[in-house]
Amino acid sequence: MSEGGSARPAFPTESRSAAIGFMCAGVVCFALCDASAKWLNQTLDPLMTAWSRYAFNVIIVSIFLNPITVPGIARSNRLGLQILRSSILIGSTVCNFFALTYLQLTTSMAIQFAMPLIVALLAGPFLGEWAGPRRLAAIGIGFVGVLVVTRPFAGGMHPAALLTVGSTVLYACYALVTRTLAAHDRTSTTVFYSGFVGVVVLTPILPFVWSQPPSLLHWGLMIGIGIVAAGGHWLLVLAHARAPAPVLSPFVYTQLLWMGLLGYLVFGDVPDGWTLVGTAIVIASGLYLLWWERRVRRPPVQA
Repeated sequence: MSEGGSARPAFPTESRSAAIGFMCAGVVCFALCDASAKWLNQTLDPLMTAWSRYAFNVIIVSIFLNPITVPGIARSNRLGLQILRSSILIGSTVCNFFALTYLQLTTSMAIQFAMPLIVALLAGPFLGEWAGPRRLAAIGIGFVGVLVVTRPFAGGMHPAALLTVGSTVLYACYALVTRTLAAHDRTSTTVFYSGFVGVVVLTPILPFVWSQPPSLLHWGLMIGIGIVAAGGHWLLVLAHARAPAPVLSPFVYTQLLWMGLLGYLVFGDVPDGWTLVGTAIVIASGLYLLWWERRVRRPPVQA
C-alpha cells in the first residue's frame, strides 16, 4: 500500500505500454489470417485452407513447444476437456473460413465482436457467473447491433452470416472451456493440443478436398496463414503477461480498422452504413460491459 491508501499497480506503466503494442500487433496478425483465408478460398476449398492454418501453425509452434523443450507437454489432467476445447476451436475456424468466402471482412468482424457478450451470457450456466440487469442490458443492446449488421428481417442478410454467428458462439464456448482448463493444465499443454487436435481431425478430410495450389503465392499464403495465427496468439500471450485483460480488451477493436483496410485494398470491399452503425453499437455495448466489470470488481479503497 502507498501512503494514500491505494494499492500499487500490479504492472508498471512501461510494461502496460508494451502490452498494448503487443495486443495491437496481435490483432493485425489475426486480420492478416482472415484476409489470407478469404483470398485462398477463391480457388481452394475452405477445409483445405483450415487444414493449412493448423498444419503450419503446429510446425511453427513445435519449434518452441515440444517434449524436449517442455518435458511432459502432452500430459493433461483433463484430456477429455482438452480434446473438447480443441474440437470447438476447429468448428469455429471452419465456420469462419466458409463464411469468409461470401462475406466482407468487416461484416464478419462486426458479428465476431459479439463474442464477449456471448461469454458474459453463457458464464452463468457454465461457470455460475450470472449476469445482472446491467450486463443483460448491455448484452441485449449488443445483439441489436448484430441484427443491424445482418438485417435478417430486411432481406439484407447473406446466409453465410449464420456461419459467422455459429463461429462466434463456438468461440465463446471455447473461451469458457479455456478458462476452466487454466486451473488444471499448463498453458503450454493447452497450446499443444489446440494445434495437434486440429491436424488430427482435418488431415483425414484433406484427400477429399485437396486441389493443387495454382501458384507459389498460394503456397506462401498457406504457410503464412499458420505463421500469422501462431504469431498472433504468441503476441497475445506476451500482452497478457504484461497488463491485465481489462486494459487490453478495448484494443481488440482496432482489428476492425485493419479488416476494413485489407478488405478495401485486396477485395475492393467498402462496408455499408448499416454495417458501420451495427458495429458501433456492438463495440459500445462491449466497452460498457468491460467498464461495468471493472467497476464491480474494483476493490474498495481503504481509508
